[in-house]
Amino acid sequence: MSTPAYVVRVAEEAADREACFAVRKEVFVAEQGVPEDIEYDAYDAGAVHVLAVREDGVPLGTGRLLHGEAAAAKNGGDPEAGSLGRLAVTREARGLGVGAALVRAVEEAARARGLTAVDLHAQTHALGFYERLGYTAYGPEFPDAGIPHRAMRRVL
Repeated sequence: MSTPAYVVRVAEEAADREACFAVRKEVFVAEQGVPEDIEYDAYDAGAVHVLAVREDGVPLGTGRLLHGEAAAAKNGGDPEAGSLGRLAVTREARGLGVGAALVRAVEEAARARGLTAVDLHAQTHALGFYERLGYTAYGPEFPDAGIPHRAMRRVL
């Protein structure tokens, strides 16, 4: 059985952004029980959203990059670091490299904006995934939406 091809792109069109939000709803709200009213926030409007789409148009995953003041609010005030967040891959696409491709796309968007590092808040079960991509955990574990997280950073 062959794996369907997919592409990762910046979600610039309204339909792509809607697909990003649909993936987040499926993964975070439906699967993980994150309250819908905290899944979507004021940061979404100014964020760079990336989308992984299968060759037949089915959305497989998403992530977002915060930069500027929005990122500084998440990363302790560092103006040169972006903030990767809302990384979500549909159950059917897990294990296909979609998550890593999305992280790299967010990093490219950060580089394009002159940022020198990317921070993120990883669910603790995903620490190994991010470590394999070059991220290093720092600081104590903390809850976010009732799920344990750790802060991580990768210098670009």
